[in-house]
Amino acid sequence: MWPLIKILPIKTNFRFVAFAKAAGVVSALLCVASLAAVLFPFQPPCGGLNCGIDFRGGTILEFTTERTPGGPGQQIDLAKVRGALADKGLGDVGVQAFDEGKSVMVRFETPAGKDANAVKTDVRQTLEKTLGQLKFTNDSTVGAKVSGELFTNGILALLVAIGLMLIYIWFRFELQFGLGAVIGLFHDVLITFGLIALFDMEFSLTTIAAILTIIGYSMNDTVVVFDRLRENLRKYKKMPLKEVIDLSVNETLSRTIITGLTAILALGGLAVFGGEALFGFSVIMMFGIALGTYSSIYVAAPVILLWGVKRGTVEEEATPIKLGAASRP
Repeated sequence: MWPLIKILPIKTNFRFVAFAKAAGVVSALLCVASLAAVLFPFQPPCGGLNCGIDFRGGTILEFTTERTPGGPGQQIDLAKVRGALADKGLGDVGVQAFDEGKSVMVRFETPAGKDANAVKTDVRQTLEKTLGQLKFTNDSTVGAKVSGELFTNGILALLVAIGLMLIYIWFRFELQFGLGAVIGLFHDVLITFGLIALFDMEFSLTTIAAILTIIGYSMNDTVVVFDRLRENLRKYKKMPLKEVIDLSVNETLSRTIITGLTAILALGGLAVFGGEALFGFSVIMMFGIALGTYSSIYVAAPVILLWGVKRGTVEEEATPIKLGAASRP
């Protein structure tokens, strides 16, 4: 890793703002497409998202044929599992294998008017009657009322997080910076939801946790750029705003790339070795980190151009600099 870091140029002169309009069009199209994918076909409570048990209500059972600790397990025939549960009126039953097919996770809804524990016991007995003796490793049930509260609280947590970020940036910088940061956050969150809808990934509390983490990472990355931008605005009062933004992004680019790559490498290990439960979380996080880096450069910073920004009232001695061709209009 270290030799690869050393080949990164210490100083760059890319003209990021020159491509901001094209990037803005692409981002706007992706946001609209993501919003449509998330909402359509307007089925409550999750619209076009693959609603997990957390928000839909139901039961998750995980089991294996392994009978002794550390002993060899047997592959489970998924067709037999689906066939055994087909006539029980459990709604959209999800059957998913992991651990090389030796373990299975079954997700099902509780039929209206029936006791969740009684249904769960019946399912366990049916599975053991079909597959023989089983070892149940996970057993969790979420009621319809609780799932509705979890969904509402999860969405509320996302909105509160974005609102607090706006206040923080507004207080620390100026309103223009806050608007740029929040537009960048909405961009990241919306397109991440689009990815979840496109690949039919499960939308659960784990997904909410991943998106909240993405909001924090994206904001941290944006603050680094804004800090350097504010510093350069005070130093180079006569330099055009576009060039100051380019200069600031270039000066923080190596830090942004190294931090993002390090996080993605760590999450890649988690995706490979973390098992089925953490795979979706890891993929969403990796996508969000890459997207957050993009939005800091092509969404949050260029948005400031729309409203302009104050250069400060204190006269500071400017240090002459020599910009490369990338910073010339």
